Amino acid sequence: MLTTILYRSHLHDHVPIKTLEDMVAKANNKNSSSDVTGILLFDGLHFFQLLEGPRDAVQGIYDRICQDARHHNLVELMHDFAPARRFGKVGMELFDLREHDKDTVLQAVLDKGTSRYQLTYKDRALQFLRTFVVARDKENYFEIPPANMWEFLAEEADVTIQPDSTQDCSFAFQPIIDPFARRVTSFEALIRTPEGGSPEAYFSAFSGDEIYLADIQSKRQAFKLARELGIGDQRLSINLLPMSLVTVPNAVDILLQEIAANGLIPQQVIVEVTENEIISRTDEFAAEVRKLKAAGISLALDDFGAGFAGLSLLSTFQPDKIKIDRQIIRDVHKSGPKQAIMHAIIKCCASLEIAVIAEGVEQAEEWMWLEAAGISQFQGYLFAHPLLNGFPAVAWPEIK
Repeated sequence: MLTTILYRSHLHDHVPIKTLEDMVAKANNKNSSSDVTGILLFDGLHFFQLLEGPRDAVQGIYDRICQDARHHNLVELMHDFAPARRFGKVGMELFDLREHDKDTVLQAVLDKGTSRYQLTYKDRALQFLRTFVVARDKENYFEIPPANMWEFLAEEADVTIQPDSTQDCSFAFQPIIDPFARRVTSFEALIRTPEGGSPEAYFSAFSGDEIYLADIQSKRQAFKLARELGIGDQRLSINLLPMSLVTVPNAVDILLQEIAANGLIPQQVIVEVTENEIISRTDEFAAEVRKLKAAGISLALDDFGAGFAGLSLLSTFQPDKIKIDRQIIRDVHKSGPKQAIMHAIIKCCASLEIAVIAEGVEQAEEWMWLEAAGISQFQGYLFAHPLLNGFPAVAWPEIK
């Protein structure tokens, strides 16, 4: 099976450009012996490389490239399959864009190719090549520094309490933060069993519509714990199964009663629902959302991008916040497709004045790329793990 990988990377400052020819010569020999062909473009700062060949051989070479210390900020733009090689005549050839006139450089590169159809049928790989040659996408090149320039330090201790042992559930709290402002924007209350078991373990004790009633009633404990932990006027996010709002009679009124009973106000509460669970009774759900918002409670779409209904839901009703699914966040700093998705989501939400939160952030590189892309609110193990019956201390980023 013929595999194609394209990537973009940034030459390290300490690497002399004059060494590139020797590097390419060695790569050419290695690629030829592995039946891998392609082309390498260089604009004086960035590399763009297209690799084609047997799947395992291409992946093996690419894995070694990822470990090469001579470049950084490597972003995989495409990983696909093709019926024929585009640059089958060479194991690897360096094409220095600085040595060619911009009006003719694209054709000069394509002349190196063996693809029968060239750009006639809008081949994706060649379209990527053209975009790099004409430098059409450079505003999206975020050159993030190495992760080891940061350390993450907690300045305060965890805050915990001993919960009421008669309750059938408990909650772990995790902060959502603005790292550069050094500010906690809200705490998310994550349902657990009294012993700290998962949400699935808690809900396994119920069946049918009992699940939705238990979901709504459990929020009494979330509000109570938040009050006892000293949430003050800080915002609090609670998770609800979307159908809980529809199935439980007067669900919004029950929430409002419990909010008031614990000395909170609706304006500081955010209800999070997961997009991939809103699969039926959308009109009834939208009616309950209107009740939430009319009462002052904000709405967030959790795990945005994980389900099939996200964009459709944005056209039906607009939440106050969306939380990008962690599968999109993971390794976003080195994935071209994920970066393109993030740019589109950020632009869409900016037009709708919807705040964007990145959840599941575990790597400093993920945080830095997302911050550069325009996101300011984050949640994840990089900053704080959820703490059962407590508010965890936040590990704030500090430059070493």
